[in-house]
Amino acid sequence: MRSQSASLPIESSGIAECLDKLGSRKNESRPLSTYRLQFNKNFRFVDATQLVPYLARLGINTCYASPILQARAGSMHGYDITDHNKLNPEIGTEEEFREFVAELKLHGLGLLLDVVPNHMGVGHGMNPWWQDVLQNGRSSKYANFFDIDWAPIKTELRDKVLLPILGNQYGEELESGKLHVALAEGRFQVSYYDKVLPVDPQTIPLIFEPLGDLSHREYPDIPEGLLNELRGLLIALRELPPHHTADPDRAARRQRQMPVVQERLRDLVERSPEVRNIIEKALNLLNGTVGDPYSFNALHKLLEAQVYRLAHWRVSAEEINYRRFFDINDLVGLRMEDPQVFAATQGLVRRLLADGSITGLRIDHPDGLFNPPQYFTRLQMLYAASQCCGAEPVPPLAENGIELDVQTVFSQYEWMENRAPLYVIVEKILEPGEYLPQDWPVDGTVGYEFANLVNGVFIDKRNRKAFTTLYNRIVGDGLDVDTLIYQSKKLIMHSALSSEVNVLGHMLDEISSTDRRARDFTRKSLLDAIRETIACFPVYRTYIDERGNITDRDREYINQAVSRAQRRNGTMAPQVFQFLRDILLLRANDSGTPIYGYKKQLYFTLKFQQLTGPVMAKGLEDTACYVYNRFISVNEVGGSPKEFGIDVNEFHHGNTERAEKWPNSLLSTSTHDTKRSEDVRMRLDVLSEMPRTWGAQVMRWRRANRAKRRALPEGNSVPDANEEYLLYQTLVGAWPLPSRTDALDMRLPPEQREEFVKRVQAYMTKAVHEAKVNLSWVNPNPEYVDTLQRFVARILALGTDTKPNAFLRQFEQFMPKIAFFGAINSLAQLLIKLTAPGVPDVYQGQELWDFSLVDPDNRRPVDFDLRRRYEQELSSRAETDLAALCDDLVQNWQDGRIKMWVIERVLQHRARRQMTYRAGGYVPVQASGAKDRHVLAFARAYGSEMCVTAVPRFAYTLMNGETRPPFGDAWGDTQLLLPPTAANASVVNVLTGEKLRVNSDRILSCAEIFRQLPVALLSTENYS
Repeated sequence: MRSQSASLPIESSGIAECLDKLGSRKNESRPLSTYRLQFNKNFRFVDATQLVPYLARLGINTCYASPILQARAGSMHGYDITDHNKLNPEIGTEEEFREFVAELKLHGLGLLLDVVPNHMGVGHGMNPWWQDVLQNGRSSKYANFFDIDWAPIKTELRDKVLLPILGNQYGEELESGKLHVALAEGRFQVSYYDKVLPVDPQTIPLIFEPLGDLSHREYPDIPEGLLNELRGLLIALRELPPHHTADPDRAARRQRQMPVVQERLRDLVERSPEVRNIIEKALNLLNGTVGDPYSFNALHKLLEAQVYRLAHWRVSAEEINYRRFFDINDLVGLRMEDPQVFAATQGLVRRLLADGSITGLRIDHPDGLFNPPQYFTRLQMLYAASQCCGAEPVPPLAENGIELDVQTVFSQYEWMENRAPLYVIVEKILEPGEYLPQDWPVDGTVGYEFANLVNGVFIDKRNRKAFTTLYNRIVGDGLDVDTLIYQSKKLIMHSALSSEVNVLGHMLDEISSTDRRARDFTRKSLLDAIRETIACFPVYRTYIDERGNITDRDREYINQAVSRAQRRNGTMAPQVFQFLRDILLLRANDSGTPIYGYKKQLYFTLKFQQLTGPVMAKGLEDTACYVYNRFISVNEVGGSPKEFGIDVNEFHHGNTERAEKWPNSLLSTSTHDTKRSEDVRMRLDVLSEMPRTWGAQVMRWRRANRAKRRALPEGNSVPDANEEYLLYQTLVGAWPLPSRTDALDMRLPPEQREEFVKRVQAYMTKAVHEAKVNLSWVNPNPEYVDTLQRFVARILALGTDTKPNAFLRQFEQFMPKIAFFGAINSLAQLLIKLTAPGVPDVYQGQELWDFSLVDPDNRRPVDFDLRRRYEQELSSRAETDLAALCDDLVQNWQDGRIKMWVIERVLQHRARRQMTYRAGGYVPVQASGAKDRHVLAFARAYGSEMCVTAVPRFAYTLMNGETRPPFGDAWGDTQLLLPPTAANASVVNVLTGEKLRVNSDRILSCAEIFRQLPVALLSTENYS
């Protein structure tokens, strides 16, 4: 195929036929289920290889891997990639990766890979591209790979990169000797603690300036030939084209000459001890003497001549001139819209697609990209090229890593009509009421909208007012969620992301200055309009492309944001907002042709929408969700603190929409980014059923712990009321299940208690920093943190006979019912996830109970040996007496085997009934009877096949708080009316093996359905 592709005309190359085959095989390549694994130095390819047989027995169809490309040394998550074309050596070798892939294929599993197109990790001198930029500036061949503003507002930063890496002011760090230059492996470099920065070769002569004249008279002991050679090299270095040149010819000459001169210098140093002595003397003088400020003048001069300008880390918010991943300075944005950057970062991915090592891609943070849909389309073309033309681009038809003939033929097909051949899911955060654009060539999202949908159906929305009243009683009245989100987004724009906003303000000011109707707008008024509009933006971002195409959806969001901003700011001139709206909507000036230039207007719009996402994420997810703590189960990625439950019809509508539009979207309930694990949220949802009991309990706990709070010298009480209420909810949600078999005894053994205290202390430390109320990451307060951690330790400490811990005793007495009904909620949520339209995803370790909090808590090591042992036991016992096994699982629910049983049983069933779950319709099942609001049911139907999912809602209320089975007794006369397909059918409960007969009236009693287990999956097949 490769040789044909290079020599035959497109219509004869076979590529069209290849694409047809890819389209026809599309559904076959979509996963049935996924299992997320977090790779790092403590969990490597060899560990994952050993797990594959277990995952296969569990019924998993696809392994879903965190990023595996080379990342910063010691990275525990892999999102700080330093080289897109190498595997991470800390995770394993290429041979070990191949063995992992071979094991997956042997057991019939695919591999879904998490890729990171938006940014790269650049810290600690480990990224060769970034190091080249820091050495060569605009003349670097990677200068346009990163999203750097080479002509920023601050003129002294022109052609430089601001590096805010210093712990203190530049002058203080310089004169305290913390910055120094050294020679390592023949290269001069600047060191600052563990940071290593290159020295521009053209500036190397400055290192020798303190030595004065390098003449034989000054150095009589050194052969004149060596001195002449050294002086000649310094002249050659000085004459290199400067790093700030943007002229292609001069940049090419620098790139060509620089390695040659550097290698000559390295050779001279290696063979001449005399030259090494000169360099050592020069560096001693250059690096200065602490206590003598003037001795650092030469070092300062050298540093000022570099591509980078070193600065205090606090400067980053206002002056940094490169795009970051949110506000993380060591993660620099890539210009993935540039075809050259796309090609340079996708080489390894293409090879892995070509040889079938990976079967799908998960795209991290696509909203950070300049043009996400363009990137998705290029990925589909890359996949087509990998399958039709091979692992490497084929010259002369290859351009930017994708064959021209593939591009041409690909464009002739209606790939947007559900024919995109590669399985791609995107980490797109959808706000309530927002939909994924239908024309994107992807299969759906990573599933946050599903997580919030399924969580909402287990929250009793009737008690919303009671929880709001309780919260206001604790923290005080007047905290409006919408206002909080608005203020939080403005806080982010004034602090962490102020530089990005200032750049937009400068751009808009330039545009307005050439418009006679807008030139009188001050830069301040334009900046204010930008901030206010972004603060009022209803979604993460819009998707206007570089051709100026704008959808009705995006037009509506922009109009909505500007209108809200204008209403909130009655003292500002409305014309400023109207001007901003016209720019964002790419509208012409009413007086005729816009004189400010369409290209500038479009570029501003594209950069504006690239910023709204980070502001939303930092303002909502990482600020408001830690401040408004009325009911923290809803404070989740893709959710909102103002939500409080949904009704069943809304739940069914969401599933119906997904079945019709995105049937292969992931269904996630726990991820590496969720604020709380699926089991924590389900446990917290029990509280929504008992507002009076919960309120009384909280007030009792506050009184019991009053003496344990401490006041700081400035008068702050630690924790404040809001933090204390967050802590109590966190304790309820995350309290571990003891290893003892008595489910009513929630006391923790000493080691388990000690570990839990540390986890909660770490979580609360992160929470108060993210809230940005009493302290923040930018303005830390160690005394506050220490006092808060002591409070956590004191309230969880064991009491004595003479001084008992009243709070702990009350808490342990309160928890058994919450834990029991939280487990029922978890099983219900799990069964819904495993059977609803979409692809169910299991996060590592979640096949047993897991009460993890936000990262890094949710990345703790998983005890896979225990899980494998449990799975083997379940498989063995399933072949003998299912009734006895189910009874055992219920009686010993706290060990988590019942959760694993549901996963294994249902995933195996999915494998048997693939079309039912891939393409089957979604039909809500109606309930009747006194307890009808407590059951949620739906059917998946394909042809004559039918499966019915039935789970309880508000089980605490349903069972009057009784924590003992049998479950069927609680349902009374409640019944389900099954779809017509079930009439006169024999159905089997997939989880228990029970066979039920459905009469012509299609009615089954809930007492019968839930006789053995609290959840049920009924199938028309004979399940064995």
